[in-house]
Amino acid sequence: MSTLLPRVVRALDRFHATHPWDHNAHYHRWILRRLHRRFDRALDVGSGSGDLARLLASRAGAVHGIDIDPTIVDRARELTDPAAPVTFAVGDALKEIPPGPYDVITCVATIHHMSFIDALACFRQHLAPGGTLVVVGVYRPQSRSDYLIDALAVPANVAMGWVKNKGREALRPVSMTASTRPATMPFADIVRDACRALPGARLRRRLFWRYALVWHRQ
Repeated sequence: MSTLLPRVVRALDRFHATHPWDHNAHYHRWILRRLHRRFDRALDVGSGSGDLARLLASRAGAVHGIDIDPTIVDRARELTDPAAPVTFAVGDALKEIPPGPYDVITCVATIHHMSFIDALACFRQHLAPGGTLVVVGVYRPQSRSDYLIDALAVPANVAMGWVKNKGREALRPVSMTASTRPATMPFADIVRDACRALPGARLRRRLFWRYALVWHRQ
């Protein structure tokens, strides 16, 4: 058993390298279902290659994406129709967000790169009354529930990689080329701090090593 587990892990790593798929983009349509059918202004924090920002533009009057990585921002601009109501900027989201308020703020797999408390305070400041904040983040597994959900995600992850790539080897999506780092906050701490900063926020673990936070500002 001691030698079997590392072999299984290496086999999974090889499979995912040849059958990659974007776990974050998997939640983009889910995010849209949390929002009104039409809204005026939206902000996507950590916009990466712009996939979510372009999707938000199908419902918004204007969408602004901000990311600290200039290379991925350049790529987002290249992939975006000049006629679309979407702009991208390079910057620190906690210091350089264009003045709001925004009816929608989204943040996918980015908040763990920031001070969690400071990020929530910043989002709250820029969110319009009646607006919606949606965060899809990553957490450090700690509890039995965390590890159980992680274990369930493994076979589902293999199945998704096979289906999305139709069984063929594939290139890594552009959206997955941005730099990343592991999460350090356990889910219990995320829930505690979020509920203090955003009373009424709803949080739950999601499949594929993610959690979701949804908050409607009164």
